[in-house]
Amino acid sequence: MVRPAHRRPGQSRKAQYSLFVAYVIAVTGAVAGLLLAILSVADPVGFAQLRIASQELAAPIARGTRSVIGSISGIDDSVGAYVAAGSQNRRLRKELADTRRQLVATSSLQEENRQLKALLKLQETDKTALANGYLLTSTSTSSRRIALLSIGRNLGVAAGQPVRGADGLIGRVLTAGPSVSQVLLLTDVDNIVPVRRARDGLPALASGRGNGYLDVRTLNIANNPFKPGDILVTSGTGGLYPPNIPVAIVVRRQDDGALARPLADPGKVDAVAVLRPYTPDNIEAAGRPGPAALPVAAAP
Repeated sequence: MVRPAHRRPGQSRKAQYSLFVAYVIAVTGAVAGLLLAILSVADPVGFAQLRIASQELAAPIARGTRSVIGSISGIDDSVGAYVAAGSQNRRLRKELADTRRQLVATSSLQEENRQLKALLKLQETDKTALANGYLLTSTSTSSRRIALLSIGRNLGVAAGQPVRGADGLIGRVLTAGPSVSQVLLLTDVDNIVPVRRARDGLPALASGRGNGYLDVRTLNIANNPFKPGDILVTSGTGGLYPPNIPVAIVVRRQDDGALARPLADPGKVDAVAVLRPYTPDNIEAAGRPGPAALPVAAAP
């Protein structure tokens, strides 16, 4: 037999008990409220004491509830402070990164301006300069040290011409194209430059090691007077390189000479000048007009 879908509360013992308890609670509450109302009118002092007693009984519960609420509020404040600190930290990191990039860009511009000013000063004093340009790229891992120059035959550049920067000698032109050229850097193993010590004119030969440094050897093998800090400049011997161009600084003395570091780092040099080879004909041409200006279109 199918059980009915809906049954009356009276047909369930559990429902009867629940209904009975609800009635008892309602009647008890009504009676208690009526008694309290009568007591408050008949005996206000006693009612006040009863109210104080009830408040004393409820005080521990109120204190516990307040402590729990305070703890939860403290957790919320801590979480909020952590989130705010994280946001502020990200903002400060971003500002620091932006400031660092601006400083790098400013330093790069200042260095480029310094090099350009030095080259302009060279144009006023050194009439061997033929044309000015930029080093576009340079090798740093191969034993062959070659750089790409932003000017070529269009400005009179030819193979064999010296190339210098504001701080010193860079190398010589290896091949010249219509608008770009290859420069054999000073540190290449095939590059040998006659030099002299700046303070006393001691002659020597500087040859590239292929690793960013130079080997320096005196013409007198039995004598090795080099000391760290000695400045070497071109001597003009043998032609090609004009004299008195800064070349390198001695960093360490060796058994058969010295190890030197070029004063002009191709990796940091932008603007360079191509010079006329140091030959009698070009020496006589020193009174001719100065070099062509830096080509704006060739700037990196």
